[in-house]
Amino acid sequence: MQPESWISLFLFGLLAAVGGLAWLHEYRVRKIQSAPAHDRVFRCRECQAVYTDDPGVERSRCPQCGVTNQPFDF
Repeated sequence: MQPESWISLFLFGLLAAVGGLAWLHEYRVRKIQSAPAHDRVFRCRECQAVYTDDPGVERSRCPQCGVTNQPFDF
């Protein structure tokens, strides 16, 4: 084989390896990340604690002090 063939073969192999690693990285990142949560965010007016509850809940009791709170809007 000529040197140009060896260089081309080496560059193709290197490009394939980098592409494979990039694909593997994206696969792992997507596998680890879960779907976004649709919970509602609440902030206690007494103790200022921030917590979440189910999306259908209009009022929620604070897990720290027990005060019922309205959802927090950003």
